[in-house]
Amino acid sequence: MNNKSKTNMIGKIWRGYSFIFVFFIIFLVYALTSSGFTWSATMNIFRHSAVIGIVALGMGLVCLTGEIDLSAGSTLAFVSGFSVVIFNMTNGNIAATLIFSLVMGALLGLINGILVGVVKMPSFIVTLATMLIYRSFAQYFCQHISKKLIGGGSSVYKMTSGLAGYDSMYGFGNGKLATLPIVGIVLILFTALFVYITNDTKFGKKIYAVGSSEKGAFMSGINVRLMKMMSFVIMGVMIGAAAFLWICMNGSSDPATTGNSYEMYAIAAVVLGGIAMSGGKGKMIGVLFGSLSYTVIDKIIIALKMDSLINNAIKGIILILVILIQVAGPQIKEKFMTSKE
Repeated sequence: MNNKSKTNMIGKIWRGYSFIFVFFIIFLVYALTSSGFTWSATMNIFRHSAVIGIVALGMGLVCLTGEIDLSAGSTLAFVSGFSVVIFNMTNGNIAATLIFSLVMGALLGLINGILVGVVKMPSFIVTLATMLIYRSFAQYFCQHISKKLIGGGSSVYKMTSGLAGYDSMYGFGNGKLATLPIVGIVLILFTALFVYITNDTKFGKKIYAVGSSEKGAFMSGINVRLMKMMSFVIMGVMIGAAAFLWICMNGSSDPATTGNSYEMYAIAAVVLGGIAMSGGKGKMIGVLFGSLSYTVIDKIIIALKMDSLINNAIKGIILILVILIQVAGPQIKEKFMTSKE
């Protein structure tokens, strides 16, 4: 094999799987800096990654089409808040709460999908607007409408602990199977599903085609509008699932703070996972590693006892460095191999 072939092969491997390298570097730093590094602490990373990881899987699918969803955090607050209300109104009916979470998430995603896919409005503007609308409505309902509907107003949606399904839901959200958190297992299962959909189904191949070249996909007979709309609907369903996990883990939802900046965290996880924001490139398995990486970065900041006021600045710097590594890696190797010729 000549040097050029080696360079191409190395570059291909790097572009496809750099997220694994990035994750292990970040995890190694965590292991070296954390005094409380234990198996239990490691498993806890999966628990803390569950909600953002599930949202990031939906975000990854949207990004593969070349679009973006800035309303993810507000949608999470909206769906989780209303799901608490449904739980309380149905005397703790878990099935009704789960179905409501998924359907409401899908409906909110459909609104974004219609405006972006069918009406052809820019996803950045559409989801920026719905980000404001969804959170504002969640806060308004919590403060005002709930007084008429359930006889009391509060700044936080709280599940009534005495209702039938509370212990089961809270146990599910905070329980473990062997030593792995149940919500972490849910994240792994969703990741496996998304890997299968994107790698082995016609739908997945169409998603990649739309993101690679919208015009080319249209010319080949793919309904581009439908694919984009469906990606936002699936995004909504994933947020609905994440919202259900949220209330299982916390027993409440604060419309002012729940999901704050989660759209940015999800995008960061997607980027750390190696999915191109321009669309059509990347692997869904990378989103799992990206979500875990983002959680581990939080753990490193805590372990180093850094000032909380600069947490986001540190995360931003690390994100830029990761992108530089992913972009510059193949170029450096190519120059190295060329110099050896």
